[in-house]
Amino acid sequence: MPAESNLSLWNRRLHYYLGLYFLLFIWLFALTGLLLNHTWSFGEFWSNRKVASSEQPVQGPAGGSLLEQARDVMRQLGIVGEIQWVTTKPDTSRLEFRVTRPGRQFEIKTDWTQHRATVQRTDVNAWGIARTLHTFTGVRATDRGNERDWILTTVWAYSMDAVAVGLVVMVISGIVIWYRAPAKRAWGMVALASGLVVSGWFMVALRWIYG
Repeated sequence: MPAESNLSLWNRRLHYYLGLYFLLFIWLFALTGLLLNHTWSFGEFWSNRKVASSEQPVQGPAGGSLLEQARDVMRQLGIVGEIQWVTTKPDTSRLEFRVTRPGRQFEIKTDWTQHRATVQRTDVNAWGIARTLHTFTGVRATDRGNERDWILTTVWAYSMDAVAVGLVVMVISGIVIWYRAPAKRAWGMVALASGLVVSGWFMVALRWIYG
C-alpha cells in the first residue's frame, strides 16, 4: 500500500510539473490554432508586413552543392535562417533561394556574372511570428528537396516533439488521478465518453459517411 501511495504522489507531481512546464507552449499553440481557424482583424499580419529591397555585392560561386553555395551567400550578406527552395537557372549563372525565420523572410537572387545579390526582406508583426511558430518545421511532407539546415529549426522541432510527448504523459497521468478519485468517476466518464464520440466522429464517421 505505501508503494501505491508513493506512486500516486509522484504521478500527481509529474502531472502538475509537466503542466506548468508546458503551459506557455500549450497556450501558444492554442492561440495560433485559433488564428489559423479564423480571420480576426486584430490578428492580421500579412497586410501589415514591411517589405524592403536592396542589392549587395557577393563573391562566388564558391563551388560545392547548392546548399553550400547558398550558405556562403548568406554568410556574405549576414543573413541567418532556414534555407528553402534552392534553384538555379539553366546557365548556372544565377542562384535563387528563400531564407525564413519567425517574423522575417528573405528572397535572395544572385547573379554570378555581375557578382551581385538582390535581397527582398519581409518583416511581419508579433501575430505573424506567433502564427509562423505553429507551422515552423523547416520541412514539408510533399517536398523532399528541403531539409532542416538551421540549428534553431531543429531545436524548435524537437521542442514540439517534447510538447507532444508531454501532453500524452499528462493525459495518462490525468486519467490515473481521475480513476483514483471515486467521487469524480461519473462526471469524468461523461467527459471522457463525450471526447471519444466527438473525436471519433471526425476521425472515422465523416470519412465513412462522405467517403
